[in-house]
Amino acid sequence: MTSQNHATPSAPSLSWLEIDAGAYQHNLAEFRRLIGPDRKLMAVVKANAYGHGLEKIAPLALRFGADRLGVNSLNEALELLALELSAPIHLLGPIPMQALPAAAGLPLEFTLSTFESLQALARGAGKSGIRPQCHIKVETGCHRQGFMPEEIPSVARFFADHSELQWSGLSTHFANIEDTTDHTYARRQIEIFHKVERDLHALGIQPLLRHTACSAATIVMPETHLDMVRLGIATYGLWPSRETLVSARSGGSERLPLRPVLTWKTQVAQIKTVPAQSFIGYGCTFRTTHPTRLAILPVGYADGYDRRLSGVGHVLVRGRRAPVLGRVCMNMFMVDLTDIEGAAVGDEAVLLGKQGDEEISAQDLASLCQTIVYEIVTRIGGHLDRRVCGL
Repeated sequence: MTSQNHATPSAPSLSWLEIDAGAYQHNLAEFRRLIGPDRKLMAVVKANAYGHGLEKIAPLALRFGADRLGVNSLNEALELLALELSAPIHLLGPIPMQALPAAAGLPLEFTLSTFESLQALARGAGKSGIRPQCHIKVETGCHRQGFMPEEIPSVARFFADHSELQWSGLSTHFANIEDTTDHTYARRQIEIFHKVERDLHALGIQPLLRHTACSAATIVMPETHLDMVRLGIATYGLWPSRETLVSARSGGSERLPLRPVLTWKTQVAQIKTVPAQSFIGYGCTFRTTHPTRLAILPVGYADGYDRRLSGVGHVLVRGRRAPVLGRVCMNMFMVDLTDIEGAAVGDEAVLLGKQGDEEISAQDLASLCQTIVYEIVTRIGGHLDRRVCGL
């Protein structure tokens, strides 16, 4: 039997994201202006750069002035190392204990919260000959990662006994700075952090790179900036919460003009007109009351378009809002084109972003889904094409 060579056809994307590099550059520049030239800026690119695409965003972050990159997992750090970027890579999340000895030989900076992790890293450092840089996280009130404040003197003794490790930084994380306009709890946390800092100074341990501020803290509490800020969600042009925006405006930071970086698009795959009294989609949850012109869009909850948008969401077609009809399916959903004259197969449909004078924001979708903007963007499928534009 003779074999035949078949040309592989190109497969245009059914759905894609456009990443506005100009908007990302603008946002980083605004934060640089806010924190000043002397503080370090960590661009947090965990969770696939908050859904924007790790491999696309990380080089842009450094090009546009970030001093280092922050990720959550060892796998994310390995992805960054493969890009051969010339900047420190900071691991913010926990690492499996069995992976720490080998990780000690990698050019990474580590966030450590337990004596077990310190011991495992020290074992690896002794074998690799590389002196890992360690950032100790202090528990100040989030009760997630972190050494309790009373454990810090013992941490100091551990480093004194293990010269194979370099104690480089001290950090914490705020528990209640985004969900409220009352920042009393956050101020209590920063007081605990400063108490730990003073205790270390009394032991002769200084200086360390101090960092506590996430996006919201950077915007509304300048006293948290310290030596470095860790900026994630807001660099992508998304306010952490409505409360953060209110706090910023009351504090005079409304001049921080963030620009959304991401636009999520698809194409109209099919158009059909159905008669009145037709059920649309699974479960027969929606019935038309008049002849209705439907568009079938080839995106669904498997791609990150939330099923909670069934019957309440909209997309933009030809600059106008098209309501979602019926349930969002795994790989597609239907919208109403009846009032959108001239809409045709192949037209772009915007799921998230601007088209003409209309906009669907991440906050709009979050409100409909009763969630936060973080979830909206980080759940967008990593398999979707990300296209950088605006350079």
